[in-house]
Amino acid sequence: MDGIISKLRNFDAYPKINEDFYSRTLSGGLITIASSFIMLLLFISELRLYLHAVTETKLVVDTSRGETLRINFDVTFPALACSMLSVDAMDISGEQHLDVKHDIIKNRLDVHGNVIEARQDGIGGPKIEKPLQRHGGRLEHNETYCGSCYGAEASDDDCCNNCEEVREAYRKKGWAMSNPDLIDQCKREGFLQRIKDEEGEGCNIYGFLEVNKVAGNFHFAPGKSFQQSNVHVHDLLAFQKESFNVSHKINKLSFGDYFPGVVNPLDSVQWIQETPSGMYQYFIKVVPTVYTDVSDHTIQTNQFSVTEHFRSAEVGRLQSLPGVFFFYDLSPIKVTFTEEHVSFLHFLTNVCAIVGGIFTVSGILDSFIYHGQKAIKKKMEIGKFS
Repeated sequence: MDGIISKLRNFDAYPKINEDFYSRTLSGGLITIASSFIMLLLFISELRLYLHAVTETKLVVDTSRGETLRINFDVTFPALACSMLSVDAMDISGEQHLDVKHDIIKNRLDVHGNVIEARQDGIGGPKIEKPLQRHGGRLEHNETYCGSCYGAEASDDDCCNNCEEVREAYRKKGWAMSNPDLIDQCKREGFLQRIKDEEGEGCNIYGFLEVNKVAGNFHFAPGKSFQQSNVHVHDLLAFQKESFNVSHKINKLSFGDYFPGVVNPLDSVQWIQETPSGMYQYFIKVVPTVYTDVSDHTIQTNQFSVTEHFRSAEVGRLQSLPGVFFFYDLSPIKVTFTEEHVSFLHFLTNVCAIVGGIFTVSGILDSFIYHGQKAIKKKMEIGKFS
């Protein structure tokens, strides 16, 4: 038994030295304190990395098909009234959403930016007792109201019972409404009066759009939009104005849901128009993104980058439509973020590397200083005796 124990002692890689042979120095004490402090700092840093999740990023080809894209927006126009402003969306597949009203809220703003009124899109107003019927007479008692569409009826049975329906019928025909005061419904509802009452006001418009996941654009522009000879046109004659100030501030703009660490470059961006009229354009590259947290909850969303351009309405050229346009295109590359915890074995390995590495380096440094001092001291003693 004693022979086995003796053989095991021969494997000892850490031979012990009697304490009587230890020589403790001031430099060794200082190096020990400094190395212990550094070791503690690195240990705390490694512990924080272990306790918190790390995010791994990968790039893959986006193979998804037939999905929709949610566009969240909150934009303020300090010099454009809510009654003038409309939202349109269209894409390269040919699908169009003109004068979108659902899921959109407009806030009327005074000159100081305070909210006057919040409402769904559309214009309401009082109606007189006897509106004009389609056949030309006034509405009588016990008679069903059917207003005229003023030649824009798609069939003989169509009725336009308010100003908005007349404007919509005109839009479908590709006609512009030059003078709303000649339209009985608009005159009764005070369409022009409403525009005059909101003169000098601003508008905050917010909500979201659900569009196809293909390249396209959406825009905020004055007037009701329609197609004329396959050209997208806005009816501006009804407002009886020569210029429109499309200065704006983008409070929020995102493509999809929020995820930790996302940066939307257009949030809080503001632009002031200096020319009488023009078109402000944002060209956006949308990058599909998948974020998976440590609990395996997945968020399908998007990031984007953007460039900007302003087209002014110069004399002698085709006047550009006043408004703010967002042209977006989709990247074929998808970014995936995955949150993961560092394994305990990885943490233990790093801690051992920290302790061993600092201990070794401090030992080499202490040995260098100790032998250097010893050599200098010996030379000084030789110099005294010579």
